Amino acid sequence: MSHLITLFEQHSYLILFIGIFLELMALPISGEFLMSYAGYFVYQGKMNYILALLTVFLAGGAGITATYWIGRAGGYKLIEKYGRYIHLGPERYKKTAAWFERYGSKLLIFAYFIPGIRHFTGYISGISKMPFKKFIIPAYLGSFLWGICFITLGKVLGPRWEVFHHAASKYFVIFIIVLAVLLAGYLVYRYFKNQIKDFLIHFIQGLLSYLKTVRKTEIFLVFLTFVLIGMVTLMLGMAQDYLYGEFSQFNEITEYMVESSIYRKWMKVFLVFQFPYAFGAMIGITIIRIWRKGKDRVLEFLLLFVPILGARLFHESVLQLFSFLESIGFVGKIHSSNFPDLLSTLTIIIYGTCLFLLVRHSKNNFIHLFGSIFGVILLIEIAVANIASAEVLPSDIAGGYVYGGVWIFFNFLMFEMFRLVLERN
Repeated sequence: MSHLITLFEQHSYLILFIGIFLELMALPISGEFLMSYAGYFVYQGKMNYILALLTVFLAGGAGITATYWIGRAGGYKLIEKYGRYIHLGPERYKKTAAWFERYGSKLLIFAYFIPGIRHFTGYISGISKMPFKKFIIPAYLGSFLWGICFITLGKVLGPRWEVFHHAASKYFVIFIIVLAVLLAGYLVYRYFKNQIKDFLIHFIQGLLSYLKTVRKTEIFLVFLTFVLIGMVTLMLGMAQDYLYGEFSQFNEITEYMVESSIYRKWMKVFLVFQFPYAFGAMIGITIIRIWRKGKDRVLEFLLLFVPILGARLFHESVLQLFSFLESIGFVGKIHSSNFPDLLSTLTIIIYGTCLFLLVRHSKNNFIHLFGSIFGVILLIEIAVANIASAEVLPSDIAGGYVYGGVWIFFNFLMFEMFRLVLERN
């Protein structure tokens, strides 16, 4: 590896071109590492950003074009005779070809981001006689997007390159455990495939039969319960990290990522969503919606105001709990006294509760999906705006969102259970 890095320093563009080209010929070379390292060189001023992108674009285009024509000229006999040398035997070819039959040329754009797929897309496109005009545009577009992502990532990480590698090493053991579990699961599936299939078929049939007799409200309650359990688990994990001062690396990396963003200045406009009049406008719109709907007004208004009015009391209870834990010795390194951030807690409670009430009874699934996506994007942009303004630590914002999320999902679950009781009576 050190020899490769030395070569890269001496012949950056040439090594980048050859490495990307050979990987797409299905040789065991990590294109992501080469590109992100090139991005690191861009940060250091040793490489030009545009030239690095152009190099990846040309190398990727040349590599996948070469494999296309090799596949077209050799046909399926090429796979049978030489496929094993590049880990593309007949069985793997059939699986990858099935992806192409399902998704067509669109897969070419995203194939670069899928390890084990991008190496063979050119060969399979040629073997399947895909028209070159249909092949070239998505193939070259995918190469360009692939290069932008990893070179930009390396450039943005810049001086935090070693920090990220150190952070990754912390979770290496967890990664190994997860990998072992996945491998064990694969082996179990391979040797007990038929039994597992029979069990799943019977389980799904039983579940569908049960769901036919269960009302939507009860299914929704189960969903809310699982979400609340997940949020509480995350909250307890963050509490442990907070008490033992383990957020410093997270804060350092997140702040650097935001500071490196070229959109950092105009992101601050999202701070207006935390102004009192923005909160008031959102609550006002929700009140009008509840009033116009006319059904279960009292219950809906209670669900609106109880989480919002109880937010400060909930936040103060969390702070008192942390204070008590610190007093009896549950404290490690120095940590922020603003965890979880009050304004972030109020933000997720107000917008989360209002969006829930606005889309809860809509029969349009698109509105449910759009409302959820809009809420998540808005919260992320507000968080980034606060980090960019250097007023709040990222960990304090994340804590506010998680703890506020626990509070609103607890209220959602309680009121939906109350709604179910009222409907039955």
